[in-house]
Amino acid sequence: MMTRQAIIEKTIKAINQLPEDKAEEISDFADFVIKKFEDNRITQSIQQLVLKSNAFDFLNDEEDLYSSNDLKEKYNG
Repeated sequence: MMTRQAIIEKTIKAINQLPEDKAEEISDFADFVIKKFEDNRITQSIQQLVLKSNAFDFLNDEEDLYSSNDLKEKYNG
């Protein structure tokens, strides 16, 4: 497995061998990957906040309004 620095050096070497338009495509792709990574990190942080908060605890005490007897048709698959 390559180190992070080796990956960076290999990528820079490859980019330097490409024409400008292809190097720009790689730059655009890197921007896309960074945005996706940041979005995932934000989503995970929000999920952790929700899990740790008590904001939805009231749902645990809510009575069941319906039971299986209320169903008109049951799936037995």
